[in-house]
Amino acid sequence: MTYCKVEALMTGALSAVCVMMLATSALAGGGNKMSCAKAGPQAPRDITKMVGGNSVSFPVAPSSEDMNLCDIHFHRNAEHRASGYSKLAGKGDHKGYVCNGSKEPHDRSHDKRGSSGCVGIAAGDTIEVHWVFTSCDVKPGPTLNSCFTKTCKNPKLRVEARVFNLTDDGSGANFASFSDYSSGKVKVPAAVKPVQYLGSTTGSGYNDGTCSPFQVTWNVTSDCQSLELKTINNWCGKTKNAFAEDHAHGVRMLVTDRSLLSSIK
Repeated sequence: MTYCKVEALMTGALSAVCVMMLATSALAGGGNKMSCAKAGPQAPRDITKMVGGNSVSFPVAPSSEDMNLCDIHFHRNAEHRASGYSKLAGKGDHKGYVCNGSKEPHDRSHDKRGSSGCVGIAAGDTIEVHWVFTSCDVKPGPTLNSCFTKTCKNPKLRVEARVFNLTDDGSGANFASFSDYSSGKVKVPAAVKPVQYLGSTTGSGYNDGTCSPFQVTWNVTSDCQSLELKTINNWCGKTKNAFAEDHAHGVRMLVTDRSLLSSIK
């Protein structure tokens, strides 16, 4: 039984700390929502378009080198749109964008849950990987809950987003080199013509017209890199990485309403 459940049973109420903990527990699935009329700037977006009309502003988060890694997860198809991944993936559960020149994989058997590897991806797929950093003093762990603590309830958040085309021909990068934090720091791959903007958390849970209230500094690459499929498959699995990641997450549809976008300088 969790700390908050015990508190509720004993006192009949929840402290402010538990309210925040329960709110953040739904972050990865978009469970914490607000009216878009009251929301701050949202994500994801087309990073080739700089115009935005949202009046809510907040300080830019420090560079990732000066923050703590709290989460790594990935989405099948890119949530953002950029010059290097501008092709719409189509309709259905897996919306988003794919790397220019990529072809839809013929074998969709990977959509079935298996006992090993990453569920929902195959060679030829596009994925967008998010390295999430927080100003809280934390260690990496499962879900975006790991970015918060009882005493650090309103941290600065930064997401470094990179987009990859998955390959199985040996030409792609090794995901292990981007996910090893044994030294205390993780080596995020360099971004191509990165675009930084103020936005929010993302995920398919926000596709119903509601918005995320969380304030996030995004740094997003403009192009795709090749990533060897077997190397991310080796990373996947709830017992293989500290984040308990074993599948590709869904995407939030592109935010296009200017009133929900920050201005990119």
